[in-house]
Amino acid sequence: MNIFDKKIDRTNTYSEKWDKYKGRDIIPMWVADSDFETAPEITQALQTRVSQGVFGYSEQPTEGVKNAIQSHLKSRYNWIIDTDWIVPLPSLVSGLGIACLMTKSEGDEIIMPATIYPPFNYVTNNTKRTAIKIPMCLESNSDTERWVIDIEALENNITEKTKLLLFCNPHNPAGTVYSSKELNKIHEICQRHDLLVCSDEIHCDLVLDEDKKHIPFATLNDDAKSRTITLMAASKTFNVAGLGFGFAIIPNNKLRAKFRVLVRQRLPDINILAQTATEAAFNHGEEWRLQQIEYLRKNRNYLLKEINNIDGLKMYPLEATYLAWIDVSKLELDNPELFFEEAGVGISAGKYFGDKNFIRLNFACRFSLVEEAVSRIRKAVLKLNKKAD
Repeated sequence: MNIFDKKIDRTNTYSEKWDKYKGRDIIPMWVADSDFETAPEITQALQTRVSQGVFGYSEQPTEGVKNAIQSHLKSRYNWIIDTDWIVPLPSLVSGLGIACLMTKSEGDEIIMPATIYPPFNYVTNNTKRTAIKIPMCLESNSDTERWVIDIEALENNITEKTKLLLFCNPHNPAGTVYSSKELNKIHEICQRHDLLVCSDEIHCDLVLDEDKKHIPFATLNDDAKSRTITLMAASKTFNVAGLGFGFAIIPNNKLRAKFRVLVRQRLPDINILAQTATEAAFNHGEEWRLQQIEYLRKNRNYLLKEINNIDGLKMYPLEATYLAWIDVSKLELDNPELFFEEAGVGISAGKYFGDKNFIRLNFACRFSLVEEAVSRIRKAVLKLNKKAD
């Protein structure tokens, strides 16, 4: 049996993902939390650390986790960093908030895609900055369709008050992996307008397309290196999000010093077990990660074929992540979230991401659950279509 086919009973474990539908026959496929048992090397590292029995204040960050991050970035992306560039964070969302505070004052403009992971909106509101939303556009060619940031709109919507680009690569939702050419176009605009860039790259180790590769924005050139705050974590890839640890990579000494001050003023210290898990993930988790990628690719390919065979649904190809982005506009639903819950599948409504015509579906679970979810969706949509006829 494939290790990712193992059934993990997450009921009565205080799982946010599963407890949302407690007592109801609904498959939870909403929040970006996988159902896979993490790499055994991570579990063993945590057990070893716990067995010590002392949980006092820890180094922030530890030498072990700094060295693991440095080694991981070099081996995966050929990105040579100094460990001093690493700033630990209790979450990547908190890093987004700190990045917003790096602008000079309330009312400064922060430009970002209109269709985006919801906390991008929270952090701009909470820091009293003005969000400038630019559309994503559908790029179509003979090979595929993919959602990309509208470069022309990015250029045209920057004003004198615009200070920061919040960027997401791979993109959430839609799973786009930006090419070097695309990233360089974005960088040219940021350089021309002297924008700080905060690049959320939390899904970078979950690229599913074999012909795609993740390129950290800061590695494009020296200018990009000097103006970029890169946010990363092991949490999505290795299913350790509940432990709470991410990190910023900031090569620019001045930017990093300011960022560190804001982190110390506003954020709590990092949990020692979270650092232990991240160190083990990056040092020993590669074989497990590659097996997971293969499994997720199988789930994605099945979903892409089956969903697009259901009249009224359109799933777009995704190059990375385990989060399907599905157009449900033809169903003309007043409440897509409720419709799919009544069908027995819990999804994330697209309205939370900026587009009410879509749903997001998490397929990081055993294949049999994906099959069952598709069966339930097919039956519900078929019934709806018959009513419409």
